[in-house]
Amino acid sequence: MVEQIPLEAAVNKIEDGMTVMVGGFIGSGAPDQILELLAQRGIKGLTLIANDTGILGDALSQLIVNRCFRKVIASHIGTNPETGKQMLAGELEVQLVPQGTLVEQIRSAGAGLGGFLTPTGVATIVEEGKQKISIDHKEYLLELPLSADVALLRAYKADPAGNLVYRRAARNFNPVMATAAKTVIAQVEKIVPLGEIDPDEVMTPGIFVHYLVQARPKGVAQHG
Repeated sequence: MVEQIPLEAAVNKIEDGMTVMVGGFIGSGAPDQILELLAQRGIKGLTLIANDTGILGDALSQLIVNRCFRKVIASHIGTNPETGKQMLAGELEVQLVPQGTLVEQIRSAGAGLGGFLTPTGVATIVEEGKQKISIDHKEYLLELPLSADVALLRAYKADPAGNLVYRRAARNFNPVMATAAKTVIAQVEKIVPLGEIDPDEVMTPGIFVHYLVQARPKGVAQHG
């Protein structure tokens, strides 16, 4: 069975300087309660791998505001002006990656691949510093895998074995990130008895999940 831990214990597993993947798409499917507590802790030097850096005022954006990251790898940052402000001031390294490329880099790490070839970004700023390979007279960029020390996910439902079910668009990056990190922590709305989740309903098998965190009901205060 997968260990169930409180929010505080989940946050304590993240240390300064780690690389952290965060599921979600502009807040949908993001593990907000873990992120809120992490922002309060004053952690520093993290590398973030995520679709975006949140919307100013939400949980993920507070980590940017509190300057918890030294580097961000994301597809866009426009919904959080603070990210761009720190980038332009030279206070935060930002690597923008086309969304499909970002997902495939994460998937490659989870699948144990050495990388993949894509035409996306050829003859643009994206190709700078990357190896180009020509196949049948067409040029491709070699994109390398992206892995993390910790992946922070959010799911709707889990069972004690760690099998996860997401709701609608909240699935987004969460399943692929579960495969590409040394430690996977899932914030879940509810934990149901073993056997209650039909195998056909499982979206992330429990073999990828190390810790489950039961989300607190809305309105219950968090303390760092």
